Amino acid sequence: MYFPVAGIEVSPWVPPVVAFCVSLCTSMGGVSGAFLLLPFQLSVLGYTSPSVSATNQVFNIVAIPSGVYRYIREKRMVWPLTFATAIGTLPGVLIGAIVRVKYLPDPKSFKLFAACVLGYIGLRLVKDTFFKKPAPAKPAQGAGPGCAMKDAPKQASCSGKPQEQAGASRCGPQGTLIEHMAVSGAKYSFKEVEFTFQGETYRFSTGGVLLMSFAVGIVGGVYGIGGGAIIAPFFVAFFGLPVYTVAGAALMGTFLTSVCGVFFYQAIAPFYPEMAVAPDWTLGALFGLGGFAGMYVGARCQKYVPARYIKSFLAACILFLAVRYIFEALR
Repeated sequence: MYFPVAGIEVSPWVPPVVAFCVSLCTSMGGVSGAFLLLPFQLSVLGYTSPSVSATNQVFNIVAIPSGVYRYIREKRMVWPLTFATAIGTLPGVLIGAIVRVKYLPDPKSFKLFAACVLGYIGLRLVKDTFFKKPAPAKPAQGAGPGCAMKDAPKQASCSGKPQEQAGASRCGPQGTLIEHMAVSGAKYSFKEVEFTFQGETYRFSTGGVLLMSFAVGIVGGVYGIGGGAIIAPFFVAFFGLPVYTVAGAALMGTFLTSVCGVFFYQAIAPFYPEMAVAPDWTLGALFGLGGFAGMYVGARCQKYVPARYIKSFLAACILFLAVRYIFEALR
């Protein structure tokens, strides 16, 4: 099948299959998988024009809703974090689109830029996963001498003790009850956001998220990933938020900014007739269909996979691509 905008020919089953495999794994970490699909398009399919960034964002628009639906249904969506991410990222994505078209149209320059971005993300994930000292365990809210046995029957079922006390409770990573993996008590203001997850309270600065999201949006707009692949590791590494709560917010923020990014690329395309700027809607939709299925399955399975494994997988993929891009750009 020939895709005229991308200028490539590929079998129609390849994009959805690749997107499904990628999204299945990456959606567990709050990443749509676009940051891995872009290298596939560049290096395997030979799609190197600036419109590849916009096509990547079409994939986000089609694929992300299924994963977001699962996180909302399972009450693991931190809405204040989602809105702050979207508000901060959106203007950055639009600026990034201009930078991509005007200053990084050459594939070699773009690959070097992509290598720097991916390398930094990967190193931050490695540091957070393997070299960060674990925080001391905190008792669940309301826990104390008088109520220590309140949740004992439920916890016992995930600790290898008699199951009859808790019935058929299901266990997640590190013995956590699946029923307890929901966000609650979310509060927000212009100064600070607070929420509770697994009995522990997390807080972060609203202004800090907005500022970081803006910077990430610029990079994400250039790279064509909506910023999710960058913002999710930042939330985990800099703000100390659990990956189980970051994933939904990062995906939703990526979806909203990708919608604006795609139409912005489409709008500026007539001003750059000498190059392909507008997205290849057909190719993006094929990637998106595979991603739609992959994200749903990934979001459903995330709570059963330890956070350490999720972050390790993402870090390995990102660093591999960064090193490869550096070699390709310097050849």
